[in-house]
Amino acid sequence: MGALIEVKYFNSFILKKVIRTAPNPGPAFNGSFGIPKSIGGYNVIDEDDLDSASSWAVEEARIRGGYNNTNVDYGVRAYLVEDEPDAVIRGNSLIYSGIFNSRTGVNDTNVFSVAEEITKSADPANGSIQRLYAEDTNLIIFQEAKVSRALIDKDAIYTAEGGASITNINTTIGTIQPYAGEFGISRDPGSFAVYGYRKYFTDRNKNAVLRLSMDGLTEISNYGMYDYFRDQLNNIDTSSSIGVIKGGWDIHSKQFTLCSSQSIANPAFNTLAFDESVRGWTSFFSYNPDQMLSLKNNFYTFKNGSLFQHYTQVDLANQPVPRGRFYGVSTPTSISFVFNPNVSMSKVFQTINYEGSNGWQVNTFTSDQTGKDLYSNPVEWKFTEDTTNTSNPLRPSVWSYVQGSYDDAGNVYPSALSNPVRRAGFDRKENKYFSNLVNTSVASQGEVLFGGSISGIKGYFATVTISTDTVTDPGGLKELFAASSNYVESSY
Repeated sequence: MGALIEVKYFNSFILKKVIRTAPNPGPAFNGSFGIPKSIGGYNVIDEDDLDSASSWAVEEARIRGGYNNTNVDYGVRAYLVEDEPDAVIRGNSLIYSGIFNSRTGVNDTNVFSVAEEITKSADPANGSIQRLYAEDTNLIIFQEAKVSRALIDKDAIYTAEGGASITNINTTIGTIQPYAGEFGISRDPGSFAVYGYRKYFTDRNKNAVLRLSMDGLTEISNYGMYDYFRDQLNNIDTSSSIGVIKGGWDIHSKQFTLCSSQSIANPAFNTLAFDESVRGWTSFFSYNPDQMLSLKNNFYTFKNGSLFQHYTQVDLANQPVPRGRFYGVSTPTSISFVFNPNVSMSKVFQTINYEGSNGWQVNTFTSDQTGKDLYSNPVEWKFTEDTTNTSNPLRPSVWSYVQGSYDDAGNVYPSALSNPVRRAGFDRKENKYFSNLVNTSVASQGEVLFGGSISGIKGYFATVTISTDTVTDPGGLKELFAASSNYVESSY
């Protein structure tokens, strides 16, 4: 085992015990023959000294600097003894070294002079520093419970009125000034993303998603998604490595993309995007990346060590790339919305229609729920609702234009493709798709029935989910511009 010893010269030496056997009593290493007997060592130049099972050797820090060679030069002392060599972890402090200048060849990045003030500490009450971001002359410091800024190579002198005067003095990191708002980045530095002068990150401890810009901190999770992030961020397992939050800037669509995974027991994930142009969360995505980044005008994600480019229309072999396919898995695109015209009127929704391309189907069309009623067989409280849902999870409530085709003999798609004369789902007229709504729910107590020809969904409002099918131009472009429903007032 090597050890450092001090000698009278300003240099460093290594003392090493070497196991050697006859008849090859050569130098231990680098020309050194060991420590002489006169000072307690073994001189192994003489083979008689090989009776010992081991010998000691000394090596100087300089090349070929043997113990009995030419005297060492005087120079900078390379070894110092610390009175208290114990390590100290200061999670709320910064330490900086000397400068680096590639043009002049100065590289003092390994120089930490104890004679200078080379540390700057933030308030320890706000937790450890999780991330640093340098922007122009500012250093932004993200602690667990606070976001602050400090001037770089400048300092600010504050007047009695509270104003700041910038002065150029020999200060590497100036006074740390916190941003208004009791928010930090918790322990999720991976949620950080930046574009221009906007910085995005999450504070899991406050159940918030934040934006730091010229006007300070803004809680963007309040833009229609407060209760969602309250539940989602609160359910993340902090003790699990899978329970993490990842953020990235999608430069192609100009959106902040955020992905959160919960835990090993519940590996569900949610990936969604925030759009500044509408100040809202616009879409959920079906991919769970390991990392995200933007390069020039392209958006990339990493998954299991592989790089994936988004929004590309052709692959490396110049073959079309299916839409909605991420990491080799295709997922239908779906949109959920609410029909709620004439808010206080109980309505019967009779039809559904949309403007766009074919290939869309209705998965669910469900009314609001009634109050719970007590049923005696079995004894339980139940609510009722009108719906077009079927018991078959693979069968949509309303077939798409292609899927719903059938002929006079009643042969439904795909056998009717050769002669599709009728439609069981959406039909098309003047490039607009429409379909009747068939109520498949069980009649509730006291409901008046008028025969099998009566249909429609009755309620104050209806929640609708439509998605792309799997047969119409798979992986191709599907557009949807508007959706609506014809309704009449319910007769109660």
